[in-house]
Amino acid sequence: MAARVTIKTIAKDLGISHMTVSRALSDHPNVQKDTRELVKKRAAELGYVKIAAATAMRGDGTRIVGLLLPNIVNEFYASFANELARICEAFSYQLIIHLTDDDLKTEHKAMQQLREVQAKAVVVVPAPGDPHLMGGDRHHLDGLDVIQLIRQRSVTGREAAILVDDAGAISAAVKHLHATGHKKIAYIGANSDLSSGRNRLEAYRKGLRESGLSEIHELIKTAPPSFSMGGNSAEALLSEGVATAIVCGGFEISNGALHALLTSGRKPGSDIAFIGYGDPSFYTWIEGGISTIRVPVSPLANQTLQVLKSGTADDENAQIFEFQAELVIRKS
Repeated sequence: MAARVTIKTIAKDLGISHMTVSRALSDHPNVQKDTRELVKKRAAELGYVKIAAATAMRGDGTRIVGLLLPNIVNEFYASFANELARICEAFSYQLIIHLTDDDLKTEHKAMQQLREVQAKAVVVVPAPGDPHLMGGDRHHLDGLDVIQLIRQRSVTGREAAILVDDAGAISAAVKHLHATGHKKIAYIGANSDLSSGRNRLEAYRKGLRESGLSEIHELIKTAPPSFSMGGNSAEALLSEGVATAIVCGGFEISNGALHALLTSGRKPGSDIAFIGYGDPSFYTWIEGGISTIRVPVSPLANQTLQVLKSGTADDENAQIFEFQAELVIRKS
């Protein structure tokens, strides 16, 4: 195995001090431009790799950012990860993605691994549950700026949060369906374990109230969100035969429900009105277009970068940023 190339290796090769090499690699202004370029060129030729932990120990900090997502099957999470990775690259941040499967223990382990590599910050879609049942989770966040995405869960009480305000769009979806003649409007969404689940269900209920409709318990289907949950809930609604319209409150829930409708032979828009959540590309052409609640991706990712750059994610200046979802009406 070849020996690892170090700063001292480069210094010896070029016949200069290792301090000059270190400063050149860090773009120190006291090192002449020609020397900096020479050092960087030779470092690349020798295969030198900066060690993040060593950089952090010198007090320089790392530019490693963790992204903790439940999964990347969900098109929104995949799109957000892609967009954040793209803009992190442009600003020399290194993005490390962990998948938690909405499990607190997996999230806890990922946090520990990020601390081991001296990560600067973590962007996390919080897993449901009470972290205090695991003995609290503040200790494994020390040194990490925390930015919560989509959902919120109290950790330190001062995390920044990048959220989607979809309440207006969900209520508007219900009111739109009522205005087109529907009185039995069903809802499929996440359960109350998730802050987003609670908020979206309340938005649906508000839409019913503002439309003068009574809530019908059988028309509300909530559970931990997944593709299969959406499909099973839609199948149950079809078999019960009460709902004339469905509003979805989650990305994979929506895709699962839509799949169940299509495979059952029920056409969204003609056999049953349907408003999904999220806006994957295929929604524009299925059955002439699927009505949906569109969530912005690029604005969320760009705001996340701004919080990372500001360094105020985990202090008294931490802020909550909300971006508006949009109701998009198509044929369905």
